[in-house]
Amino acid sequence: MDYKKFLYEQKKREKALKSKATKVVVKEIRFGPQTDDHDYEFKKKHAEKFLKDGAKLKAFVFFKGRSIVFKEQGQILLLKLAQDLEEYGKVEQMPKLEGKRMIMFIAPKKN
Repeated sequence: MDYKKFLYEQKKREKALKSKATKVVVKEIRFGPQTDDHDYEFKKKHAEKFLKDGAKLKAFVFFKGRSIVFKEQGQILLLKLAQDLEEYGKVEQMPKLEGKRMIMFIAPKKN
């Protein structure tokens, strides 16, 4: 009987610790290599909101078909986003090409 009670208490403690742990939310924003200024501003506002809410941001440029030749444009776009969101978060991972995607992570700043 005592052992069962011990196991029950242990499970109860583990569950309490698990509920207190913060869950990391990752929000994604997708760009094309030739994203227009208005679309960029619109997505940047959403990115600001995500970072203010405390979620990590995964921004990526998706290269369709032959648009992979515009790698530099994609990198410039992501670096511009990082610079614009500097007051809300810091870059966790610089833009890196993975297959047809160039991915960058931004973590929110602590308040």
